[in-house]
Amino acid sequence: MPLLWLTFSFKDAIDILLVAIFLFYTYRILKSSGSKALFIGLFTFVIIWVLVSQILKMRLMGAILDKIVSVGALTLIIIFQDEIRKFLVGIGSTKRWRAVKRWFTKEARGAESEEKKYVAPVVLACMNLAKKKTGALIAIQHAMDLSNYIHTGEIFRAEINSRLIENIFFKNSPLHDGAMIIADGQIRAAGCILPVSGSDELNKDLGLRHRSALGLSQETDAMVVIVSEERGKISYAFHGEIHQDVSTDELRQALEKNL
Repeated sequence: MPLLWLTFSFKDAIDILLVAIFLFYTYRILKSSGSKALFIGLFTFVIIWVLVSQILKMRLMGAILDKIVSVGALTLIIIFQDEIRKFLVGIGSTKRWRAVKRWFTKEARGAESEEKKYVAPVVLACMNLAKKKTGALIAIQHAMDLSNYIHTGEIFRAEINSRLIENIFFKNSPLHDGAMIIADGQIRAAGCILPVSGSDELNKDLGLRHRSALGLSQETDAMVVIVSEERGKISYAFHGEIHQDVSTDELRQALEKNL
């Protein structure tokens, strides 16, 4: 029998690389949704199954694990239905394909520059709101569509400017307590309701705005900016992680890098 390394080909290297990439992105999606422990448990189970059934050839234990694995696909679809939906929506997103097109066409690169024009107004508005200790919650759409959340608030279309953002979050405004959603380079809605994260890892001193921001970042790839009403500090949530007490320069850099 030939040794394994003698039969190792370029196709095998590509196969291993693709599996590694798949596992990495699966881990990142599950980590952002708070299911990291579930992923680690599943990965451990697969290793035990391969060891018992394929390597050690234990008949009884192997037969039991084989039966579990045979119905595992349906079980995984039920358990990870939200994560699978998020993954598929991300793949099919028109913005994702636009990012590929950007490398080949000047028109797409120009569209990217147009979309980034809103960075300065958002940063300026957050800076002014923080100075006044006025709370704010701003969700910025990336590749995944936020239409489901847009329809929970007051829908309109407006060009992005700092004065408008500050007026929407003015303390006596009826839209003050909800979230503003920015999509396609425009303000699309305000007073929106976002999903609240139930993560135990979040600091208990942080309020509903921070939990809502984290909740949306766990379910979508949107970036959510928070201005604390109590502390007058700026934070943002992205990919299931919350970054607290950032400066305006750090916020600007994060917006330009991630969006």
